[in-house]
Amino acid sequence: MTEVSRGHDQDLAPSALGRRVAILGAGVSGLAAAFRLNELARDAQRLLTVDLYESAPQPGGLVCTREVGDYRLELGPDSFITNKPGAVSLCRRLGMEDQLVPTDERYRRSLVLFRGRPVAVPEDFQLLAPSALWPVWKSPLFSPWGKLRIACELFVPKTRHPESDESLASFVRRRLGQEALDRLVQPLVGGIYTSDPEKLSVRATLARFQEMEQQSGSLIKALAKAATTRAPGHAPATGARYGLFATPRLGVGQLVEVLAAQVERSAQIHRGVGVTQLRRLPQGFELETSKGTKARYDAVILAVPAHRAAELLRHEQPVAARELAQIEYASTAIVVTGHRLSDVAHPLDAFGLVIPAKERRKILAVSFTSRKFALRAPEGSVQLRTFVGGAMQPELMERSDDELLALVRDELTDLLGIRWQPEVTHIARWNRSMPQYHVGHVERAARIESSLAQEPHLALAGNALHGVGLPDTISSGEAAAEKVWKGIA
Repeated sequence: MTEVSRGHDQDLAPSALGRRVAILGAGVSGLAAAFRLNELARDAQRLLTVDLYESAPQPGGLVCTREVGDYRLELGPDSFITNKPGAVSLCRRLGMEDQLVPTDERYRRSLVLFRGRPVAVPEDFQLLAPSALWPVWKSPLFSPWGKLRIACELFVPKTRHPESDESLASFVRRRLGQEALDRLVQPLVGGIYTSDPEKLSVRATLARFQEMEQQSGSLIKALAKAATTRAPGHAPATGARYGLFATPRLGVGQLVEVLAAQVERSAQIHRGVGVTQLRRLPQGFELETSKGTKARYDAVILAVPAHRAAELLRHEQPVAARELAQIEYASTAIVVTGHRLSDVAHPLDAFGLVIPAKERRKILAVSFTSRKFALRAPEGSVQLRTFVGGAMQPELMERSDDELLALVRDELTDLLGIRWQPEVTHIARWNRSMPQYHVGHVERAARIESSLAQEPHLALAGNALHGVGLPDTISSGEAAAEKVWKGIA
């Protein structure tokens, strides 16, 4: 059995109410941790009290779907990849797997800006390299020399130091050349990590390409082999993988709503209450909240950003805290707008447009969200999500909402031929939301986990260490739950 303590005496020892766990942060990873703890306690028929502390008014963190009129606006992530088990498995256990919908087959491609106009990303180009050369030869993106340099990747020797980390820029430049990096790889990967490619770690983000280099001697050879060996009709094993993305029918916020409702059946979410101090006791931990109250727990899961975890752990786990404090974050604004299709000159025949830094524009990318998924805009209209800021243009985050909207208006008018009469506008600012996996990140994550390995009642969850997507974030919360459960069971 499981049990929730509501209105309990916060000064009671942990044993007085059975095992008690505190989760700091009720974003997706914190909610996933609470749900997993409940599963473990139910299966073991053990008494368990779980409290989640969330400083924001509502749980969910970066996930937010808002309905405005007939629009269903995605203010955070709009989907998740299905070949990683975290999100799909959670949806199945929540009883909402039948609510998942795939991307629209009609628009499964991406555009990239080239000399001020959108052009198609070459077919079979898979984030860092192509699986076939003919689409590259046909593409206007590259000069003759750039195309030849990409083809030469077939003969570039693999690194003699496979054990060392390398930046994305160095890896791509070495294997495919500068044009491939500037004109395609940087904007494609930047659309995922909003990072500087000169600092981004390949090992921490796209390690499978390093493995391809070592195993096949060539990315193109490895991708071509994967393309010929997969089953007919299946999406490629790497790359954009448009067909492998899914989302709940009513938006990603539907996942959070169902998850939070399930969690609150067996746990308590303290909304608008943060934790200001964490102290180790001879048995368990004591927390002090932003409301001035204190509570004691057998175990604690920190599902908060790395810099916040570092503050809370600076006395109890100084080695881990120092390493966590070194993880940098980037900030991003998402400007969501709705337009009548008759006001857009471009056909929007893709999932979105990525912008190379070389183009010197003031936006990172534009997602054509209602082209990816149904029920995101009314008939005859389209929802666009324009991304601003990131690691390479942090100064733009200092602009006011009106200035950001004007910036986006000018860019979309120029790039997509939009007659600016939006039916809806909304700006979501996500400050210090995207951890930057710089060169050396894998080693840093290992040092953090090694430091915490001897503390079975304390765990980290979230996107700071092992992946920024929803499946990775969910899996991190579940792994944290399993660690502390093993310590207290």
